[in-house]
Amino acid sequence: MEHEELTTNMKPIERRKVMNWWARFSLSWAIVLTFLFLIWLLFFTELKQESRDLINILVGAYVAVLAKSTDYWFKDKDDPEHKESEAISNGTSIE
Repeated sequence: MEHEELTTNMKPIERRKVMNWWARFSLSWAIVLTFLFLIWLLFFTELKQESRDLINILVGAYVAVLAKSTDYWFKDKDDPEHKESEAISNGTSIE
């Protein structure tokens, strides 16, 4: 009940921020779990050589994906949604 009251009392921009955060959080977990699954396949299962090569390539690609995901969560950045909130509260236009 409290959750319903919170979401109905939020402004649309705040609701969008919360939804975007949950989407990014879920996507980050999916990336991490996929990477861990690939590592498990590579080191803890018996695979044919052709499959092992493919898993190796996928692990290499996921290292870059993990790096980008880590950058998103831990690197300082200018958040466009924060700027939009400030602009709305100040009554200025966004450009």
